[in-house]
Order: sequence, then C-alpha cells, then structure tokens
Amino acid sequence: MYSVFMHEQFTWLQLLDFALRIVLAMGCGAAIGYERTRRFKGAGLRTHIIVCCAAALMMIVSKYAFADMSTVVGGFSGGTRGADPARIAAQVVSGISFLGAGVIFKNNGSVSGLTTAAGLWATAGIGLAVGGGMYIMGVFTTVLIILFQYLLHRFKIGAESMPLFQISFTVVYTKEFQDVLDQQLKTWDIHLVDTKMSKMQDGQAKYDISLRASYQLSTHEILTFFSSREDVLSVSVITP
Repeated sequence: MYSVFMHEQFTWLQLLDFALRIVLAMGCGAAIGYERTRRFKGAGLRTHIIVCCAAALMMIVSKYAFADMSTVVGGFSGGTRGADPARIAAQVVSGISFLGAGVIFKNNGSVSGLTTAAGLWATAGIGLAVGGGMYIMGVFTTVLIILFQYLLHRFKIGAESMPLFQISFTVVYTKEFQDVLDQQLKTWDIHLVDTKMSKMQDGQAKYDISLRASYQLSTHEILTFFSSREDVLSVSVITP
C-alpha cells in the first residue's frame, strides 16, 4: 500500500517539473556565485549553487511533500488536517544565517564579508522562490542582484569612493609626535578606518593605520610627510 501511494502521489510530469525547478535554481545560484568568484570572495560559485539548489529542494519538500496529510489517499493517511506546509521553508530563512556568519570577519576596527553573507541569504530566498514555482520572480531577483552588484562596484559611492591607505611606521615615541600626527591627519581630511599602536623597547612605537582620504591624497604626499620627520625610523604605505 505504501509503494502504491508513493507512486500515485506525484506524476512523472510533476517530478520533471520539480527537477527543472532545481536546475533553474542552480542557474540562478551559479550566476550570483560567478560574480562573487570574480571578486575573489569567500563564498563563490559552488557555495551559491549548493545554497540555491538546497533551498529550492526544501521549498518543494515544504510545499508538496506533505500533501497526503490534508487529504485521505487510499487509506494510507488518516487525513490529518491543519499541517503547515511553510514550516520547512521558514527554517531555511533562519538556518542560512549560520553560513552567513561564517563568511563575516572582523579585523580590529574593520568588518568584511557582510555583502557575501547577504548574498547567501538572498540566494536562499531565490531558491525558495524557484522551488515554490515563482520562476519569473526568482530569475528577476537574480538579475537585479547581479546588476546592482556590478553597478555599485563600478560606480563607487560614499566611503567606498575614497582611496584607502594602510600606513605602517616606527617612530621614537613622544607626545610631540602624537600631536603633530593628529594635526596632519586633520589637514589631510581623512576618515580613520582603523589604528593600532604598540610600544616597543628603547622608547619606540609601531603604528598601523588604515584611513580613507576625502580628496586625492597621494602615496608620495604621505611618504614626504613621514620622511621629513627625524623621529620616524621606518615607514611603508600600501594602497590595496
């Protein structure tokens, strides 16, 4: 009786439709993952494909696998009513957060990986939409996300439009130098992203500063300032 019921629950045409939904979800996840891979992000092509396909499968299971609980089919089920077909899909929305947390990194005062985590969350949502049969909305959202990612990377706005400098230098530490450094940073009109200072032996101190300049501050200008100071022992500037 069990095998007869399982064969009668879905036709081969319905099973083919389910399979096509998963394949379409794979394509949507691959499109977003490819954009992330090109930017050397932690979660790339394979991660987004798996997330989107799995979300589509869970949506199909959530929406269709418990149809027998609301109707009596061949005496197999007692016809239990009131089942919530959305409960599995709801767990995908909250469960994907553990993957998102894994790609967020905090390094001193800077945080990276938020966009990748949000992309995984959105990819899971696309998988749920495609798995639920909302093909157009799933594909539309995929195209929209890729378009915005492209535009926002090509035309940077806000803080991202400001050049980033990572400066490391060793000095003979004095209160005078600290005051001069603070004044120079104000003159450059910068946004301080992160700063770290550690005192060494013989009264020396090592600084690691990350900053964004609101105008076209050059590496040459930075090196000129530090080279003019006799208390600066070494300096290096990196522009990622």
